[in-house]
Amino acid sequence: MTPTPAFILTVLLGLSALAYHVGRRRALAVVSGKVRDLHSLPSYYGAHAALWCALPALAVFLLWNIFEGTLITHVVLGGLPDAYQQKSPAELNLVINDIRNTVRGIVAGTPDPVITAAAERYRQWQSLGSFALVAVVAGLGGAGIGYAWRQIVPQFRARNRVERAMSAFLVTCSTVAIFTTIGIVLSVAFESMLFFTKVPVTDFLFGLDWSPQTAIRADQTGASGSFGMIPLFVGTLLVSLIAMIVAVPLGLLSALYLAEYAPPAVRTYGKPLLEVLAGIPTVVYGFFAALTVAPLIRSAGTALGLEVASESALAAGAVMGIMIIPFVSSLSDDVINAVPQAMRDGSYALGATKSETIKQVILPAALPGIVGSVLLAVSRAIGETMIVVMAAGLSANLTLNPLDSVTTVTVQIVTLLVGDQEFDSPKTLAAFALGLVLFTVTLALNIIALRVVRKYREQYE
Repeated sequence: MTPTPAFILTVLLGLSALAYHVGRRRALAVVSGKVRDLHSLPSYYGAHAALWCALPALAVFLLWNIFEGTLITHVVLGGLPDAYQQKSPAELNLVINDIRNTVRGIVAGTPDPVITAAAERYRQWQSLGSFALVAVVAGLGGAGIGYAWRQIVPQFRARNRVERAMSAFLVTCSTVAIFTTIGIVLSVAFESMLFFTKVPVTDFLFGLDWSPQTAIRADQTGASGSFGMIPLFVGTLLVSLIAMIVAVPLGLLSALYLAEYAPPAVRTYGKPLLEVLAGIPTVVYGFFAALTVAPLIRSAGTALGLEVASESALAAGAVMGIMIIPFVSSLSDDVINAVPQAMRDGSYALGATKSETIKQVILPAALPGIVGSVLLAVSRAIGETMIVVMAAGLSANLTLNPLDSVTTVTVQIVTLLVGDQEFDSPKTLAAFALGLVLFTVTLALNIIALRVVRKYREQYE
């Protein structure tokens, strides 16, 4: 049976646990149990041994998993007949895919004997590599334990070594996150620049008509497409505004009640029940909006003599607001509870009532956190897709009437990236341009909100 990556990682985890135990016991043994004679706590010596056991072996494991496919493929291709090796690169890629599919057990039609034999060699090399990897990982782990064992003396600065290692790990994680963000932004910006070579920037930013349908082939007659983004952003802002009108008051008031007025028994059960709303799949909210809320709004509007679309921004925004109530409520509740009790006691000592204390002391002190919770809710509303598709529709109408059908930027991004359109067509590239503008607008809103928060925070600190 070929060892799996999960099995190898389990072996490495077991060796690391053994190294921690051995390092800790060794540290206690060298000072005869007198911990004060050690430079660091025994747990640091154990952690140092575990790091030396795990890190080199883990590095080899990751490198092998990255390059395993390339190395084995190169070896297997070298054993193919000359007729196969003389194929063009595109044809060789097809051969490689056939070999890998055969290895996975995916065979269509009569199997080629050459491909079958190559797949068998691929399995053999894969199995050999897995067993060799187990041996290397175990060997490196054992060597790491032995090296750490020899270093353990009373004067050894194990805490400093472990803290430096953890600091380097945290810096690495932060660097990966930063470069991932930079890569995403650059990739979106690059594709957007390709789009703007086909569609003028002014037409995209200030156009009032959105109809991205274009001819797929040169011999087809079709629309050249209209790529004005204004209707999409107006629809996004309209649905998000309705959601915020529903979510912010309800979320903030529920947070104030749970934090300041609710008895302990009510708070114990009320907050988890409220947070259940965040765990409901968005498709369920979409069904609820399309099958219950939208017909209800249409019936009520018809009774009042109003013209209501079967799919409206009001239905999508109202249900979306219900969905994001927990984002506002839970975070605001945590922020309000974090306000020092001394501020409440000082307000009561000056004769303020409970409501006056909440309005004049607690809310101003908790304002940065409340603004942060609202920003998180706004981001959640702007990025929502399923509810809008099912309850508001796909029509890019330029309207501020909440009873009309609208669409949003995220819905159009999903719509543009599916289908049989070529990837370098304006219709497909428009999705990246929409994403770039949405990213820019969201970033600008966050910067403005941070400036507002900083101003009020200075006032109350």
